[in-house]
Amino acid sequence: MKLVVTEKNDAAEKIANLLGASKPTKDKVYSTPVYRFTVSGEEWVTIGLRGHILEPDFATQLVYSDRGWQGVTMEGEALPASVPDELPRPPYSTKRKPFLPDGIELKSWKMDALPYLVYAPIEKLPKEKDIIRSLKNLAKKCDSVIIATDFDREGELIGSDALSCIQETNATAPVFRARYSAFTKEEITHAFGNLVQLDDNLAQAGASRQDIDLIWGAVLTRYLTLVKFAGYGNVRSSGRVQTPTLALIVARERERLAFVPEDYWVIQGAFGAEPDDFAAPHVTARFKVKADADAVMARVEGCAQATVNAVESRKRTVKPPAPFNTTSLLAAAASEGLSPARTMRIAESLYMDGYISYPRVDNTVYPSSMSLEETVRAISGNPAYGPYCAELLRKGKLTATRGKQETTDHPPIYPTAKAEPDDMPAANYKLYNLIARRFLATLSEPAVIEGTKVTLDVNGEAFAARGDVLVKPGFRAIYPYGLKKDEQLPSLAEGQVVAFNGATCTHKQTEPPARYSQGKLIQEMEKLGLGTKSTRHAIIERLYNVKYIVNDPIEPSQLGMAVCDALDKYAPLITHPEMTAELEGEMTAIAEGSTTKDAVVLDSRNRLAGQLQQLLPRAEEVKEALADAVAADAYVGACPKCGKDLQIRASQKTKSMFIGCAGWPDCDVTYPLPKGKIESVPELCPTCGMPQVKVTAFRSKPRVACIDPTCATNHEPDVDVGACPACAEAGREGRLIAQRNPRTLKRFIRCQNYEQCETSYPLPQNGRLTATEEACEHCGAPLVIVTTARGPWKLCPNFDCPGKEAAEEARAVKGRGRSAAKGAKAPAKKAAAKKAPAKKAASSRASAKKAGAGE
Repeated sequence: MKLVVTEKNDAAEKIANLLGASKPTKDKVYSTPVYRFTVSGEEWVTIGLRGHILEPDFATQLVYSDRGWQGVTMEGEALPASVPDELPRPPYSTKRKPFLPDGIELKSWKMDALPYLVYAPIEKLPKEKDIIRSLKNLAKKCDSVIIATDFDREGELIGSDALSCIQETNATAPVFRARYSAFTKEEITHAFGNLVQLDDNLAQAGASRQDIDLIWGAVLTRYLTLVKFAGYGNVRSSGRVQTPTLALIVARERERLAFVPEDYWVIQGAFGAEPDDFAAPHVTARFKVKADADAVMARVEGCAQATVNAVESRKRTVKPPAPFNTTSLLAAAASEGLSPARTMRIAESLYMDGYISYPRVDNTVYPSSMSLEETVRAISGNPAYGPYCAELLRKGKLTATRGKQETTDHPPIYPTAKAEPDDMPAANYKLYNLIARRFLATLSEPAVIEGTKVTLDVNGEAFAARGDVLVKPGFRAIYPYGLKKDEQLPSLAEGQVVAFNGATCTHKQTEPPARYSQGKLIQEMEKLGLGTKSTRHAIIERLYNVKYIVNDPIEPSQLGMAVCDALDKYAPLITHPEMTAELEGEMTAIAEGSTTKDAVVLDSRNRLAGQLQQLLPRAEEVKEALADAVAADAYVGACPKCGKDLQIRASQKTKSMFIGCAGWPDCDVTYPLPKGKIESVPELCPTCGMPQVKVTAFRSKPRVACIDPTCATNHEPDVDVGACPACAEAGREGRLIAQRNPRTLKRFIRCQNYEQCETSYPLPQNGRLTATEEACEHCGAPLVIVTTARGPWKLCPNFDCPGKEAAEEARAVKGRGRSAAKGAKAPAKKAAAKKAPAKKAASSRASAKKAGAGE
């Protein structure tokens, strides 16, 4: 039996379908799905992992004996450790944590443990125990193993870790590696027909990144959290890549804050008569002295004619774009409204469904082995591309553009199968359409634009109008992204006299440097060597999650600026990209075999130790900086009782958010927070004068609400929605009242006799409520109508209503019927297309969160 190991379950199923002589049999080994099939009469089985099945973690303790330092795991096993002689050894003068009689407790978050944590040994622990158990069960019966995880550092590491688990049970089975870039029949068949060896250097490069990011992330995050442990967002995250990326954003914000705007004046003239009227600015683009602009306006005042002094026309050629790699795809998608993190989730989904090639690539040159013509034919069935594809194919041999980066691991990102809008969710098709059109653009001719410049004279003052017209669309016929509209001037000749309709003088000011968009930041990170194609989007998402940055274009929060400024002041190596880029280079050297994982990890430990040595004595200064920033970000308004700051805080017990006074415990003023994203606003409530917040609930438009639940703007009258079924059954009268709790802001229906019947139903927190005088046929609860911006809907508020379960079963049956009907008309791949993205998006979010937390 051949055992094929893939990175995800979807990949295991896809490979089984593409390789098997007949439809594979779906089975389970313990709780893990597997797919059994035959190839040339031989039994094969594929199993999908869930990304990393092992994860690195520190030893729980460091102990010192006559044999030197050793790490101790949770199970009591000893791990070799290399701790510098400068760090004190036991016995210690205190028994308080983290100090032990014979060493250091590493699991406790204590400042004194951090210098030791830098050098703590790392072990690999099971992360997916069920999958590991299934792997080992299959390993006992297999004759050979094929690792078919994604071909990059992370994929090689995932495959290597899986192999280490397999070899605990079967150490003699031959091991091979299948490398592929797309889930197509041809690609998968070629990969499994040309197996290679697992690249241990590549896996070690991935493992070094895991270890380095764990060490830097854990030490710096613990330090920042320990110096200022407060209610609003307790953990202060930091990392090897995360912090210099934040520093880029903060540096740009500092430039904006330091920017001093300069005044200037712009003069615009109006010429011609309708329908051939046009505008032209003065040839002096900006007048820095108002008197000079006033002098021009005085000279042209009262003039009714202008003379055309010159007409110049030039054609310029715009080359087609280079093929997409990950960075350029993320930047292009961001311009179309898809965030980098969302783009990568969708791209992963499209790849797994067989619509595009592998989306994590640096390459911008199609390999010579790739058939460009076959790819064009594959997508030509889409009516939007069909005529253009036919035109390309009529030219014969196709030649593609070439980007600056050429690697041999994967081709650039290109479409591998036809897709239409009905095949997938709208956002997925939006990205697929971008990729497909980009691919066709790379095979196209340049676009030709004709630019016209007309110079006009008005009483000795020169004005110049410019127009651009796309005279030969070339690649622009299929790739309109970023194309400006034609700005055509009327037909004019030198010496011609045209009407002058006056001029305007507008006062303006110079603008500060623009903030980074997510797409621009991805490009800047690549230029500086921060992160990798697989992690940059997750780093940005992590910065949003820990509230260091907000909005897009990206703006740093007060906390983000404080964290960055404190680290930059006392440990600048952490915030500058050079150190991170050097470590990235060392990891690349591991992949090339010119250095080792141990050497690179030790180098990173020493660098971090030097920075920590500078930070530890400055804990109080860092604490003060973070305290001010936390208060600024959490500020809502002034406390009506004592005048101190009202802040968004987190409950130490429940971790739920609320508004509390900074004067606690002397002042006990608190207010509940409505559900959703909360932002403070400067305007006070016009009704009661209390502070207001902007609330953005899930899938709802933002609204401004007063923080005081007793304010008239928050008052919601009670609604009698009907008789209580429980009371009626007991022979008494009880009315069900819809109401909102002023303390918690939760809305619910409750019986007037609640102490006796305990009848209560939850309600949606937003929307106008209307009683229907109807009762649910399944449970007797009153039916109500909730009206929101999306429209009214009638519902039974009883979560345990038997009718809900029946309705869900009916929807499931209906869905299966639609899927069966669709499957009868279309290929199996299409039938699965709508289901796959949601499932993979969830796993991608988990992996993105994991990746972001480390760096």
